[in-house]
Amino acid sequence: MDLAVEFNKYGAEFLVMAMAHLFAVASPGPDFAIVMKHSISYGKRIAVITSLGIAVAIFVHIAYALAGIGLIIKSSPWLYQVLIAVAALFLLYIGLGAIRSKPSSDNNKADTLNDNIISDKKAFTIGFLTNGLNPKATLFFLSLFTVIVDAETPFMIKSVYGIYLAFATFVWFFVLSLLLTRPKVRRFFSDRSYIFDRIMGYALIVLAINIVYSEWIY
Repeated sequence: MDLAVEFNKYGAEFLVMAMAHLFAVASPGPDFAIVMKHSISYGKRIAVITSLGIAVAIFVHIAYALAGIGLIIKSSPWLYQVLIAVAALFLLYIGLGAIRSKPSSDNNKADTLNDNIISDKKAFTIGFLTNGLNPKATLFFLSLFTVIVDAETPFMIKSVYGIYLAFATFVWFFVLSLLLTRPKVRRFFSDRSYIFDRIMGYALIVLAINIVYSEWIY
């Protein structure tokens, strides 16, 4: 198979998919909130590793979309309800921990923000779980690979789409991490870091409630 010819053939499909993903990844949600929190609280390294965790989780969504597991989730209400419950509980756990943040005696100095206050492994895991357990991401990728991407599109092309989606996600949050960890930005938040943590904690709790409300109740 001539890959160049295939990409030319599926170019329009790729552009529509890429635009849909751009709007989805740029919209405020759990991923955005956790990267923002880690950027301000822990610094560039942790924020970038968190972003990498989010990007790797994209491959999970791609895998079940290509394998057809997404259709099983959609056709099994109880399984989807379990996913929603786990996702909501995870966001609540992160949010409740954040709202308990207290002022530091040294928080008047920007350089007192501890870039290594959590491990790389924990940062990656939080990023991975935040995206991987997000039921809205599940629905998005299921829709992407059943509505926008044609069923007749070759598996190789779909796989390349998946690699692009993960890479584009990482680039977006990597750039966001760089912007939020600029010295002026961190200096601005240094005196208010605990307030910011509490705000982001409440935001994550609201997101958890919204997931339950929109998927279970509404």
